[in-house]
Amino acid sequence: MTAPVFVLTADTIEPSGSATTARAGDLLLLTGPEARHAVTVRRLRAGERVDLVDGEGLRLVCEVTQPGAGGAKDRLGVRVTERVEEATAPLRLALVQALAKGGRDEQAVETATEVGADLVIPWQASRCVSVWNGPKAAKGRARWRATAHEAAKQARRARVPAVEESRSTPQLCTWVARTVEAGGVVLVLHEEGTRPISQVSLPCAPEDAGAPREVGAEAGEPPVLGVVVGPEGGISEQEVSALEAAGATTVRLGPHVMRTASAGPVALAVLAQRAGLWG
Repeated sequence: MTAPVFVLTADTIEPSGSATTARAGDLLLLTGPEARHAVTVRRLRAGERVDLVDGEGLRLVCEVTQPGAGGAKDRLGVRVTERVEEATAPLRLALVQALAKGGRDEQAVETATEVGADLVIPWQASRCVSVWNGPKAAKGRARWRATAHEAAKQARRARVPAVEESRSTPQLCTWVARTVEAGGVVLVLHEEGTRPISQVSLPCAPEDAGAPREVGAEAGEPPVLGVVVGPEGGISEQEVSALEAAGATTVRLGPHVMRTASAGPVALAVLAQRAGLWG
């Protein structure tokens, strides 16, 4: 069975700043809610393996030394056995998910994270029943971020997808144009699309994509391979036209119409396989 994963931050790892320098043999202390979960819910014991990740590709393979260190349930002492800095994928998978009711949008975020999404963008499409206004926007984004955080841990990922602020259709079109201009590809899933998703051209990854880099070396962002998923009521003709004008390509996912919760993750899985990300 794979080791459980817990996310560390600069504020929850001791000694302070140790995540950036930790090497095999170092003793660290994880604190806060993640440590409490490890001690009280997972009931980790001394000698068990646990992985600490920073959500950006760093994985510290550790051995538990002191669960509940000092008698505190929110402190987990570990010894580092291996430091792994995972290479950046040659392509960034992105899910543009229209807001949906009944938690179906959060379900899409959860599954897409397990598939390997690196970026999630909430979309306030014209036919969305759910509307994020004012404080609801911040709360909705926080729920999606929490969903992505937990799904990444469940999937044992060292990277947690970034969840951006919600976008209106004009704002989304701007993002599409910039993404395509930078060498990315954005696909709009539509039941009336005539082009199969299996036939679209994928972005060209940089020649040095995935190669290890020296500390301090600059690295450009890999091109984005994204899918746009509409709400239960579908994407309007005006929105499809606007997205296509911005550079997106409308495609058909398959012979059947999928719900908003499943269409995006299934499309990303197909694209990940085609792009060799699951090789």
